Amino acid sequence: MTCVIGIDLGSTTTKAVILDGNGDVLGRGITNSRSNYDLAAAVAKTEAFINARFGLIEQQVQATETAEAVYLLRRAFVMEQLLHQLRRLEHLLLEEVDKSAPRHLVAPFREAIEEICRRITVEEETRFRAPPVLRSDFFRDAVGSAFMRIAEQIGDPAGVSFDRLIGVYDKCIIRVENEPMDLDFRDHIGDALSRVSNPRLADAVEFAVAYDLTPAATVGTGYGRARLPFPKEQIRSEILCHGLGAHAMFPGTRTVLDIGGQDTKAIQVDAEGIVTGFQMNDRCAAGCGRYLGYIADEMNLGLHELGPLAELSKRAVKINSTCTVFAGAELRERLSLGEKREDILAGLHRAIVIRAMSLLARSGGVDNEFTFTGGVAKNPAAVRAIRELVHENYGERTLNISPESIYTGALGAALFANRMVA
Repeated sequence: MTCVIGIDLGSTTTKAVILDGNGDVLGRGITNSRSNYDLAAAVAKTEAFINARFGLIEQQVQATETAEAVYLLRRAFVMEQLLHQLRRLEHLLLEEVDKSAPRHLVAPFREAIEEICRRITVEEETRFRAPPVLRSDFFRDAVGSAFMRIAEQIGDPAGVSFDRLIGVYDKCIIRVENEPMDLDFRDHIGDALSRVSNPRLADAVEFAVAYDLTPAATVGTGYGRARLPFPKEQIRSEILCHGLGAHAMFPGTRTVLDIGGQDTKAIQVDAEGIVTGFQMNDRCAAGCGRYLGYIADEMNLGLHELGPLAELSKRAVKINSTCTVFAGAELRERLSLGEKREDILAGLHRAIVIRAMSLLARSGGVDNEFTFTGGVAKNPAAVRAIRELVHENYGERTLNISPESIYTGALGAALFANRMVA
């Protein structure tokens, strides 16, 4: 099947969307951008193709009792990917210990590393058999928290200390992230299939593996689009892609707000999804996803935990600044004054949205319908603040938020690619 690909190379995450010849979404992929944009684009694209093949499996077993098994198969596949990377991480950790650890600590150091990785493997196997729980989708986040927790438990202050274990981990996790990983669908689907023990899925898996997905065109966009290995004519601006992507998701869209990792975009579009005006803060990460990342680090929380915690607030604390430079200082000051974490976070989310509202006003206001996109659109506290402030300033408006909002820019890029081959 001929398909097209859109890639949104963001400052914190890179997204890819694959469309078929009719413009329907076949697959989506996402990964950390970190500093290796070339690798991020390749991984996001690979993950999108994996997602597309799972879609083919679902089509083959649609409306049968095996639909639940497909969901379990997908979870098994994700675990196989994680365990594959964990084995690579363990290899690098042991290699680093042999190279740099004091001679008398090499043997206990190796034992500690092997024990940590063994426990993480057991935890992942147990997690697979239990109902799924919310956590980060990224390897560094998922494994990092477990590594730190277990290292603290087994670390020996007089020998292989916690600090030593974390030091070698910090060196090696960067290498794991920045090395091309073999994430091809064929490599892990066999092991994943054996975990679900459902022979009725075998034919569907074989069909998906053999299915030809040949990309006819690729268009890139995003914060790091200049790094994409495409000709200039295959690059589109973030503004155009987010406007077109939001229009494709919600055809009635007239105003788009995208809060990404590094910038915020307020966009006005017409009935065809063509941009008629925009404003963008591209000089500072204040009020963006990266700011929330700093706050999560200061509070020793996962980024995905901020919104639900802020939702517990009964009284939002007024925040004076959303500057990332002063974020930690103001947070610590508020905590020292006895303010509750959830109230501080509620105030922080409101301050971020107030900053975004000024961009919306300068771009032309909030028309009906209003679409909220970007990774921050998954944050319930940010969504609540958007609803409240839009209502306060503009009255009743239809607010659109897609579960796939983080892929809006990549979708717009894929739609541009589709036009190239139409």
